[in-house]
Amino acid sequence: MTVIEPPEGAAERFAPPVSPASEPFWAATRDRRLVLQWCTACELPVHFPREACPTCLGEDLEFREASGIGTVYAVSVMPKAANPTMSGRGSYAVALVDLAEGARFYSNVIADHPSTVSVGQSVHVAWEPLGDGRHLPVFVPDAES
Repeated sequence: MTVIEPPEGAAERFAPPVSPASEPFWAATRDRRLVLQWCTACELPVHFPREACPTCLGEDLEFREASGIGTVYAVSVMPKAANPTMSGRGSYAVALVDLAEGARFYSNVIADHPSTVSVGQSVHVAWEPLGDGRHLPVFVPDAES
């Protein structure tokens, strides 16, 4: 499990709010475990966590362990901070990552040279500590593990 420490002097990340539907997801991040919500009716992953399945509107949802393995679907490199919580980080890659389980994640891909992150690249989950004990799932290229 890779833990990514922010650069020295970087602003503290915004701690995402926790809703009743997302609480199990965020609780798992305290142990650096990636879980996905699954609809038991249509057997599809649901991400972000919510009260009903967006595919079949079923309300019987459960959390299951996820592999954390994915592929970059789309990426954009931000040359400088787009918001104050990203200041002090230099350029960074924002990406959509397709997980092996079928869910799509919006996250950062942390790389020595963000401009080298590319569509189709294999990545895996890593963890950036948040100030409240949770961890933010981010991704790193497989070659940089």
